[in-house]
Amino acid sequence: MARGPNPALWSIQFSSQESKNDRENMNNSVVLYMLYLLYFPLPPAASYTDSSDDETSPRDKAQVNTQGSSDFCVKNIKQAEFGRREIEIAEQDMSALVSLRKRAQGEKPLAGAKIVGCTHITAQTAVLIETLVALGAQCRWTACNIYSTQNEVAAALAETGVPVFAWKGESEDDFWWCIDRCVNTEGWQANMILDDGGDLTHWVYKKYPNVFKKVRGIVEESVTGVHRLYQLSKAGKLSVPAMNVNDSVTKQKFDNLYCCRESILDGLKRTTDIMFGGKQVVVCGYGEVGKGCCTALKALGAIVCITEIDPICALQACMDGYRVVKLSEVIRQMDVVITCTGNKNVVTREQLDRMKNGCIVCNMGHSNTEIDVASLRSPELTWERVRSQVDHIIWPDGKRVILLAEGRLLNLSCSTVPTFVLSITATTQALALIELFNAPDGRYKQDVYLLPKKMDEYVASLHLPNFDAHLTELSDEQAKYMGLNKNGPFKPNYYRLVSLCSVSTRAGSQNEFSLNFSRSLFALFTLNTLKNLLPKMESIASHLVVKQQFLK
Repeated sequence: MARGPNPALWSIQFSSQESKNDRENMNNSVVLYMLYLLYFPLPPAASYTDSSDDETSPRDKAQVNTQGSSDFCVKNIKQAEFGRREIEIAEQDMSALVSLRKRAQGEKPLAGAKIVGCTHITAQTAVLIETLVALGAQCRWTACNIYSTQNEVAAALAETGVPVFAWKGESEDDFWWCIDRCVNTEGWQANMILDDGGDLTHWVYKKYPNVFKKVRGIVEESVTGVHRLYQLSKAGKLSVPAMNVNDSVTKQKFDNLYCCRESILDGLKRTTDIMFGGKQVVVCGYGEVGKGCCTALKALGAIVCITEIDPICALQACMDGYRVVKLSEVIRQMDVVITCTGNKNVVTREQLDRMKNGCIVCNMGHSNTEIDVASLRSPELTWERVRSQVDHIIWPDGKRVILLAEGRLLNLSCSTVPTFVLSITATTQALALIELFNAPDGRYKQDVYLLPKKMDEYVASLHLPNFDAHLTELSDEQAKYMGLNKNGPFKPNYYRLVSLCSVSTRAGSQNEFSLNFSRSLFALFTLNTLKNLLPKMESIASHLVVKQQFLK
């Protein structure tokens, strides 16, 4: 479409002997062109928007797929063909998951599994869902975030017969309605849960306790959901085994770190067009997500500082060249505030009041509780929607704070994430579901477990061919010297390639031997003087007794 008249048609070339009339003609031409623009302005710059302008709630629509089924609720089932192309593109960069599908679909290791899932519904998740179906599972799915659903992908899944209840821009009421429609259906009862954030698990536990007790296993991939599982376990209310995928190496070191390193920039650029060079940025939390965000921002010239509660992560930030500060100390100078903690009220109303005009506030943690958005919905403040997922919060004095995605997860709400990284997480989730569903009685008790190291290494090995990587093999002599099996695992289960802070707040699983050992050692330091330390170290084998005393 033409953007208006070609300025070249209005320009006039002048020689060094140009006349007064020529100058007047040029001035008149410029005036005419400016008047033209007043009546026929140039189209606005493109921005990230939803693919549909239909404002009708999907709950009010009667839709059926080509198979005659209406057991789904998506924005527009007619977008299925477009969504199928999105899924096919994703498959090209998820070769490891597709390879797992081809290897195992003959055996159908998930035959009889009825999986209810609550995750981001994207093209990459669709590849996972279709893999689970190919392995024999029946699936029902909903979204864990009201803004991250790709409507066309949800339609494509519904068209294939997967009951999907999700669309971009759900209300809070819609969100819980969709979860309930997934769980509460006649003639079908879930026996496996795949969750991202714990909302689905919480809903089944509270509303359908009989269903919850019969579930064979839960797989959870977010720090928020894992925290909820440990709370249930500690209270003795977790009646099923659960797999903590979030603290697996393949989740922490790849999804949390590398995914966020790339997607933080994408999300901020799409929503604000910000130039990072010289900007003052504070990142709250220096776990794997925080590390990824800081690396990307620093590379583009931003001046980054960190807030952190954990002395180990704080020391890592210092060694990586970042200043560790309290948010209240720097809040007035910051151009961008990013939360990545998984906690609540990390940015409070008092701190929002002190931010400077134009400060950008966003969240890279899973939960929407990190920024106190509720306090901003007050009579004295004005909300102004300027783009999709971009709000200006206007104070009485005219100050504006730019809030992205209403405090929800920035990258999946406002942009996209790298497909290859999600392949790693999705493969880990699929293997965790297979393990829990096929485990013999007694292998897993009613507790939260970390993935076996061998499984982590297997997931990594599936993705190495993408880089034409060739592993070095141990000789028999080397394997004997190191006390290892030549085929792995190459690290003990307690060895974590992730930040210590990612597991340091949780205990309860027998896989966390290293954490318990560290606490026991700390107990020895606090209970004994230095002169008695060496004799105590000789009896460190009894550290479990000390651990129990310390935890009390």
